[in-house]
Amino acid sequence: MAKLLVIGGTGFFGKSILDAFSRGLLKPWDVTSIIVMSRNTQVLQQVAPQLISHNVTLLSEDITTTDSLPYADFVIHAATSTDARDYISQPESEKNNIQVGTYNYCRLAKKFHVKSKIIYVSSGAVYGVQLPTVDKLDELSKPTNLINMDIGKQDYAAAKQDAELAITQLGLEGLNVSIARCFAFVGCWLPKDQHFAIGNFIGDILNNRPIAVKAKHQVYRSYMYADDLVEWLMTIADHSSTDCPIYNVGSDQAILIGDLANELSQRYHVTSEVPLILETKMDIYIPSIKKAKDELGLYLKFDLFASIQETLKRIVHYDK
Repeated sequence: MAKLLVIGGTGFFGKSILDAFSRGLLKPWDVTSIIVMSRNTQVLQQVAPQLISHNVTLLSEDITTTDSLPYADFVIHAATSTDARDYISQPESEKNNIQVGTYNYCRLAKKFHVKSKIIYVSSGAVYGVQLPTVDKLDELSKPTNLINMDIGKQDYAAAKQDAELAITQLGLEGLNVSIARCFAFVGCWLPKDQHFAIGNFIGDILNNRPIAVKAKHQVYRSYMYADDLVEWLMTIADHSSTDCPIYNVGSDQAILIGDLANELSQRYHVTSEVPLILETKMDIYIPSIKKAKDELGLYLKFDLFASIQETLKRIVHYDK
């Protein structure tokens, strides 16, 4: 029987992990209990009480200031705000939260998690801006200058780079660690009113609104389904070592956001509002996942439109 600690467990990642756990998807790793640690675990009780069972323990602690951690066989460190508005309105504060939270965790891990398998949830943002000449970002891709990134992403990316260095150092000190560079995802717990285009599209479908695209330049994205995400995180965590392996986590199947909106419009019988492409700028964010496939045998069980269909089914299920 294994215990899983999720640090920062009230966001999309945490809810997706709990959702997968409730349906038995963590049985391959013999996970029988989860501790959710967050500054405000009451959020889960308010917005997702169906994810809380007798095998789920809520621990209201701030990873930036706490002086102790519960033991766990697996640790997923996912404590990060992903709301782009926070990085625009208070960039230094958000950057500091990521850095201090990671540094404090690393300090405590050497006392409480010496025998744990630890995975740090990083981001594909650490690569910087993906150039149009780069088809897919792989783990050996050299970061471009972060100053070229959009406002709101620079501090986030810089903080994640620093955090990765701290986690790598944990490995050099003898702990079993790994890093997941995560890209874009879709699932029933993804916010439908933030900067996640696919989340907003799903909100539009559910409310029978026009699927609206705001960007007037080419935006390419790819999306991994939440259940695949959880399986990949657990598999990577299980392969943690002192070498600190790093893997991209996401889908490598790119789609133009405007094309996605139009396709969803046809499939779900709502209108779409896609502006003409007036700018030459290209926004590309697509990972290579060859390393995870070759080394860990991972693959995508859900393609994009199956992922969206499953997302809608789960939302309807939970809304009953």
